[in-house]
Amino acid sequence: MIRDIKKQLFSVYSLRYPRAVIYMLQRCEYEVKPFLKWYFKVENFNKISIRGSLVKTSKSKILLLLLDLIILLDILGALYLMLSGYLFFVGIIVLILYPFISAMLLLIPLIVARVFIVLPQQKTLIRQSRTIFKNTKATKIAVAGSFGKTTMKELLATVLSEGGEVAATPGNKNVAASHAIFASRLTGKEKFIVVEFGEGKPGDVVRFTKTISPNVGVITGVAPAHLDKYPSVEAAADDIFSLATGLGHKNTYVNGESDYIKSHLVPSDQVYSRSGVGDWKVSSVVNGLEGICFDLSRGKQKIRVRSKLLGRHQIGPLSAVAILALDNGLTIKQIEAGLAKTVAFEHRMELRKVGGAYVIDDAYNGNLQGIKAGLSLIAELPAKRKIYVTPGLVDQGKDTAKIHNEIGKLILEANPEKVVLIKNSVTDDILAGMKGYSGEVIIETSPLPFYLNLDKFLATNDLLLMQNDWPDNYK
Repeated sequence: MIRDIKKQLFSVYSLRYPRAVIYMLQRCEYEVKPFLKWYFKVENFNKISIRGSLVKTSKSKILLLLLDLIILLDILGALYLMLSGYLFFVGIIVLILYPFISAMLLLIPLIVARVFIVLPQQKTLIRQSRTIFKNTKATKIAVAGSFGKTTMKELLATVLSEGGEVAATPGNKNVAASHAIFASRLTGKEKFIVVEFGEGKPGDVVRFTKTISPNVGVITGVAPAHLDKYPSVEAAADDIFSLATGLGHKNTYVNGESDYIKSHLVPSDQVYSRSGVGDWKVSSVVNGLEGICFDLSRGKQKIRVRSKLLGRHQIGPLSAVAILALDNGLTIKQIEAGLAKTVAFEHRMELRKVGGAYVIDDAYNGNLQGIKAGLSLIAELPAKRKIYVTPGLVDQGKDTAKIHNEIGKLILEANPEKVVLIKNSVTDDILAGMKGYSGEVIIETSPLPFYLNLDKFLATNDLLLMQNDWPDNYK
């Protein structure tokens, strides 16, 4: 115990400390506030990079070199003060505190660059993007919600490209500055533009809507997320539904399977679910590891949906994309061709084979709705042995214990043969909800080696689902 405390206490003086500080800055996207919040919670800087490592970019290399230089100057300065006689004790204090002093001094150029260079550039780009979005002749589609945004955006881009040129925001680049950079790269030849809205704090969606002025909106659902910034789920729902308000609720497609949206629905919203969209009804569903297949019918009209996406929870989004495309001029033949090309986006119910076993990678998911969908999927799919892996969810605010207790109950209901919980502050809350579970439970304290050696953990015909990630800046 005393040895561990010493290791934690003296980790700031280790040779790994500078790399740990730069790694933390990199993971925080060089934002000072989240870095400081994380920095003052760290107990051992030698164990800071549990799930990743420092990516060597030109920026990280320069900052690491600068930090090494600041540390050297701090130590030399402390020694000089100690040799000055009257300032001996000041030198001692500087020598003791040099790791902290060095890290804080490193933040000064980052703050100066952000205030005087980055933010002014971003404001200029955002102002220019308003004009670009206003003048485009393309149909602009905005995608908002607590979950499923990137999958919906990729589905729309894939299907709509059968009817004309499509531009969609890349990856999860979904904030104002990213939208502005995206706008600057538009060619004017686009028929459709798909923009993902990444709400992070109250008012974000209102601002995005004013900048982009979308013609069509898709609300993928509301779930407990970003509750470190939003006071409640209802507040997050209000922000997300400002997209529908901005559109006058016309041309807004809304996920009807999301529990938190019901009070916000109006008759003119196009509600989608696994039952269909409006008059279009779902039938003949086939769900398996090869993907999801079903028919979408209205009277004598029929759209045959064949997708490599996994799970019944994808029926609603696929149906919405199909009808949105039909409403915007695509033929049924074009829609069917586009739907057949749809595949899982990276780390979002992404299926891969590991030896003779199947692994469903849903590591990007970070909400309760996704947990429910994933556990429902593995409960339905056949396998010799089913394994569920999760660390839980971050940013759940005051409901953290309650939500993780519910996750435990969902695991109990799905009843996989083995459960692997990545150890952190919510593990006990999940276990409390799993009371009565008769399978094997493993508490994993070293997630990175575990994930890198899945092939040694799995056997032929196993099915493993791993959901969510727990960033290093969370306990």
